[in-house]
Amino acid sequence: MEQVRELLLRHHASDQQQHRLAPGGQPMSLSSKIAVSVAATLTGSIDLGSKTSTASLAKTIRLTNGTGANQADLIWQDTRTLAASGTENLDLAGVLTDAFGATLTFARIKAVVVAAAAGNTNNVNVIREGTNGVPLFLAAGDGVPVRPGGAFAWAATDATGVAVTAGTGDLLTVTNSGAGSSVTYDIVIIGASA
Repeated sequence: MEQVRELLLRHHASDQQQHRLAPGGQPMSLSSKIAVSVAATLTGSIDLGSKTSTASLAKTIRLTNGTGANQADLIWQDTRTLAASGTENLDLAGVLTDAFGATLTFARIKAVVVAAAAGNTNNVNVIREGTNGVPLFLAAGDGVPVRPGGAFAWAATDATGVAVTAGTGDLLTVTNSGAGSSVTYDIVIIGASA
């Protein structure tokens, strides 16, 4: 009986290393698809007719469960509201929780998508925090404004992605660009635990 118990404990430990466990002890697995698509037609007049030019670009990134290239095992998503002129720092190393209540500690980011509500008056600014920012953007303080109704998407398929370093490189700053009204935005961050 002791051998069976030892075998079960070893098997359980192996499962914990291969799969994250939900608070109830059930294994979790992540499968992700990030897609961007552009289809545009430019039409103009020419003598005795018309002319059109079409542009088409579609990029789909699929990430399977894991921590290597083309893989991710963590996801955080939320709809958030910032007060007028408000700022928040999203701490990606041990503060955010997933949909099941498990604390997330990102080691790497593989995708970030931010969509601003169409009813916003101000922009939602996504910024690399000045001191302890995740190096998603090139320099501290760099970022992108997401205008009302607009979106920002970034993704990487390599094993490295963007490294998250607890205490020195783990904050993603989101700000409301102006006074007078709050802003609402949706955010999804996909990454890896190792």
